[in-house]
Amino acid sequence: MNISQLIHRTALAHGERPAVFSGSQLVCDYRTLEDRVARLAGHLREHCGVQSGDRVAIFSANCVQYLEALHAIHWAGAISVPVNYKLHSKELAYVLENSDARVVCVSPELRDSALEAGAQEADLLVFGTTQWQAAVSAGERLAMQDKGPDEVASLFYTSGTTGRPKGVMQTHRNLLAATMAYYTDVDDVQVHDAMVYAAPMSHGAGLYNYAHMLRGAKHVVPVSGGFDPAELVELAANVGHLSLFAAPTMVHRLVDHIRRAKADVSGFKTIVYGGGPMYVEDLRIALDTMGQKFVQIYGQGECPMTITALGREQIADAQHPRWTERIASVGKAHACVEVRVVDADDNEVPTGELGEVVVRGDAVMAGYWANEAATASTLRNGWLHTGDVASMDADGFLTLRDRSKDVIISGGSNIYPREVEEVLLLHPQISEVAVVGQRDADWGEVVIAFLVASEGARPDDAELDALCLDHIARFKRPKAYHFVDALPKNSYGKVLKTELRTWLDTPT
Repeated sequence: MNISQLIHRTALAHGERPAVFSGSQLVCDYRTLEDRVARLAGHLREHCGVQSGDRVAIFSANCVQYLEALHAIHWAGAISVPVNYKLHSKELAYVLENSDARVVCVSPELRDSALEAGAQEADLLVFGTTQWQAAVSAGERLAMQDKGPDEVASLFYTSGTTGRPKGVMQTHRNLLAATMAYYTDVDDVQVHDAMVYAAPMSHGAGLYNYAHMLRGAKHVVPVSGGFDPAELVELAANVGHLSLFAAPTMVHRLVDHIRRAKADVSGFKTIVYGGGPMYVEDLRIALDTMGQKFVQIYGQGECPMTITALGREQIADAQHPRWTERIASVGKAHACVEVRVVDADDNEVPTGELGEVVVRGDAVMAGYWANEAATASTLRNGWLHTGDVASMDADGFLTLRDRSKDVIISGGSNIYPREVEEVLLLHPQISEVAVVGQRDADWGEVVIAFLVASEGARPDDAELDALCLDHIARFKRPKAYHFVDALPKNSYGKVLKTELRTWLDTPT
């Protein structure tokens, strides 16, 4: 089943319902949205040569055209490639080359970046242009293309410890399973509800569009295109029944604004948080400020948004004797998957003991695009091996203890140390480097680099910053550089990042 059946059935049954908003201003209803999607799909086929199974990238910040592009790609039977709009042009170039994207749907402000990354002018479809408007309003409608449930719907690129992005093959079955799991484990969407896209639509926030499409709910894109606490409070008041996905750092900023402004929170319905650790004290303050509106999810691109969930009833149950432990966990397995904690031989560990989190079920990816070795390494013995270390209690609550892949989560975005380390090692005066995350009140974690200088003078911070900005996205750049005589290592020569983190926590 093509995942675009969701928007089609809603348009048939409830075409008059308001669908897309720019801020509090209605843009179109479901009948119009579906028509624009079908016509854009026709344009992709007839004018761009997109065939079933071709890849089409979306390189854009949040905007109302994003939903049109995403569903038109699926409607045409093609494979969407949502790209983080913050990526450096060199990183974007790799994604476009690896996916062999036939077309790049791009917002006007990112057009030059796409060209710099190697996209051809003829392959760009720019949001809001005369060509775009003609495609969505006057193009020939394409009949929705038939797709099997195990055919690939989307390639989500996620970096690994090697520093090379991997294209996670998310199937139509995966997306439908994640959609149904939203209703069972996160929130039961009603027609008057509104999903606001304050976090990037290329990531988890965008995946929640399907659940709201199926129920004929509202889709709200902030005028700012991103996360602004004051704007969200205003939207909650004007649109109402507002739901959103947010990183814990975003929740912290929203709650802080509401407390300072003494703002009305009655227009907020549900805040789903994930993508990083939510500290217990921060959650306590959030509950005191906004009430029982919070749900936590834990997932990966390889099992999108659907490994575990901690429901609002569990978060609000402060009278439970193990409430503090439970809200420090990431909840229980989603209804569409099984979750275990296993040892190095894939044997399930006893209750409460540490092991690797493994998952299986309809939400688990088909594998990595054009990367059989990575697929075989991650999908073993019928289970997705997440690389995350956790324990599970007797009631099935999973608590993450460490990230074995050393990923740094800053502002809800994943940063993989090795890709930063490899860039810093390009400098001729750097002989060794190790990158770790340091807890930060505003961002969750920030990137810190420890460096050993080669013979001669040490480069200054500005020089290292410039090197990073030439090769990786700005948000991955270290916030501090610490030069040391030597990096701590074990007897095998492996750098002891745990010790580096201890150095950061030790007052000088």
